[in-house]
Amino acid sequence: MDKTALKSWLILAYCLALILAGAHANLQQSSNSGSDNGIAAATTFSGTPEEEEGENVVLVNKCCEKFEIRIDSVCSQVNESEYFQPMFTSYGGEHNMPVKFKFVIGLPACGSMQTWPIYHYQGSPDKLVLLEDGKLRHYTNTKEEEESVDYAEQFADEVSKPLFYDYGRNQYCIDRAISTSGDHRQVLFANICLAKKELKWSDTNFLMHKVLNPIFHVISLIILLIIAIVYFILPTLRDLVGNIVTTIAVCLMVSQVADLVRIFTEFTNHVSFIVADIILYFSILAAFFWLNSFGYYIWKTFRSRNVFLRVTDARKYCYYSVYAWGTTAFMAAMAVFAHFFLDADTYKKQNTLADQETMGWLGIAIFFAPIACTILIDIFFYVTTLKLINRRNVYGRIQHKLKANFIMFAFMLLIMSAEWLFLCLSWLKFEGLLYTHIIVNALQAPLLLYVCVLRQKHVTFLLKKSCCYNEPPSSNDWGDEMRYMNCNDY
Repeated sequence: MDKTALKSWLILAYCLALILAGAHANLQQSSNSGSDNGIAAATTFSGTPEEEEGENVVLVNKCCEKFEIRIDSVCSQVNESEYFQPMFTSYGGEHNMPVKFKFVIGLPACGSMQTWPIYHYQGSPDKLVLLEDGKLRHYTNTKEEEESVDYAEQFADEVSKPLFYDYGRNQYCIDRAISTSGDHRQVLFANICLAKKELKWSDTNFLMHKVLNPIFHVISLIILLIIAIVYFILPTLRDLVGNIVTTIAVCLMVSQVADLVRIFTEFTNHVSFIVADIILYFSILAAFFWLNSFGYYIWKTFRSRNVFLRVTDARKYCYYSVYAWGTTAFMAAMAVFAHFFLDADTYKKQNTLADQETMGWLGIAIFFAPIACTILIDIFFYVTTLKLINRRNVYGRIQHKLKANFIMFAFMLLIMSAEWLFLCLSWLKFEGLLYTHIIVNALQAPLLLYVCVLRQKHVTFLLKKSCCYNEPPSSNDWGDEMRYMNCNDY
């Protein structure tokens, strides 16, 4: 190759190098200008947070994907023109701060703390401000009318200054939200980790709901367990009435456990409140169907002309079990189906507990409507049976025992109906009604213990005899006292 050709190739290579260098400089300049305008911020976070922080990029936690926003509480894909573009505010109150940012997709890592949704719209008491360092500031107790009001000027007055809390990275996620119904269509949504609230033992609400209410539930569980054990371990009490009382006590124990789970809303990551609701309402419904079976048995027996003829209790208990458990399961299945497939989403959102879905009003209505019907039927059984008792002048041993069972049924109906009524009234969200329901629920188990055990002289006699006490036979001769006439077991 001669010198002329070599010189030509060198000149050509030098020109290509100059062209490539100029193109690289133009590309880098356009990329930097796009980042300053917030265009590069729409990219999803890639790489470790440490690497991004080293490039002076602010990380913003976004609830939905980059190409999604929340539409009616569901992440839905939208056009690029509707993407969420965050607006940053300085600590001095200046808006539209030029900040390089990238999105981190996902819900906040709250651990054992509760997550709480916040909606920011014009005129709302909650305000969300995304600070220039990526923190989310949540103002409460505000009366903002326009979005353009400067925060520093608005909150300059110390008297009207609202409370606020700053949430760092991994403690929040923010996104744009749209509601297809309601007055506020454009909403700024955030899901935050609730800060740990300082416990004030002088707070009446805290003492009633978080201290006394769980203690009352535990005491009720112990008392109901005592009732179930008494009617289960004594052989002569394991008749039809004793088995029904035991079953009702077990149902009420399950309801107390399910309600106890719903009290501690801090453990949202470990329990499902919708499952606790289903178990609670199922057990309450089952208890009332068994009480209805008890009333039907008393009513039918008093109407029978020959009360001395006795069908085996085991067979009757099987019949009543088919009725009580079968009807309860059928109504519970209808309620669960109605909640998940028929109830509107707006009504479901009204019944939320610690940001978890609970049983909606339609499902609760299907659970509790049969309870109201059983109470009315039981009242009919009570009134008609009372008339039959008043017509009789002569009582034998069996009639005397049936009358005692009838009185026990009447008291159980009154106690359980009162507790159910105050449970319904507690949903009105008045503090007085809530406290009344807590007290009535605490009194239910002790009253049932008195009615089913302490008030029954026959039961107390058997308990004293089982505990090896020398007790003379009672004047109410039911047969067991005659068996222990000489304090000997035959």
